[in-house]
Amino acid sequence: MRRGGAADIISVMHRARILTAEALSGVRDQMERAGQKLVFTNGCFDLLHAGHVRYLQQARELGHALAVGLNSDRSVRELKGEGRPINAEDDRAEVVAALGCVDYVVIFDGKRATDLLRAVRPQVYAKGGDYTPESLDPDERAILAAADAEVQILPLLPGRSTTAVLERVCQP
Repeated sequence: MRRGGAADIISVMHRARILTAEALSGVRDQMERAGQKLVFTNGCFDLLHAGHVRYLQQARELGHALAVGLNSDRSVRELKGEGRPINAEDDRAEVVAALGCVDYVVIFDGKRATDLLRAVRPQVYAKGGDYTPESLDPDERAILAAADAEVQILPLLPGRSTTAVLERVCQP
């Protein structure tokens, strides 16, 4: 049986970045008192690819820390259909938390991040280029406006998506 190797220590450090909504709200409050901005984004991040990594790196550059809301397994199935997610939420959270540009991860169960946004009240909200400020969910837009959050739409990396990866893998 393997005991306490470096990989185990690193894994524990990454899991320490996975917070509850309440804990992340406290981090946000501390950051605001220090004059710092928390950037928030959300998604499924099922099969991590270059498009995800570049997007998260760009989002991190918008503030002092990046928090990622990660859809739960149940909400991914609701959004993407049966057969998804490919990876379980705990594994997806650990992988995203291991990225150098990500400071915090929170798993949320809703189809939308509305309740999480209400709890966290980020100063900056980043979304991918498949959105516009007008196409964001109206409840999310209202919460972001009430929090005086800046909304940033970041460009997508063309041809990079989990759906495209799965289509390539499943081709005969």
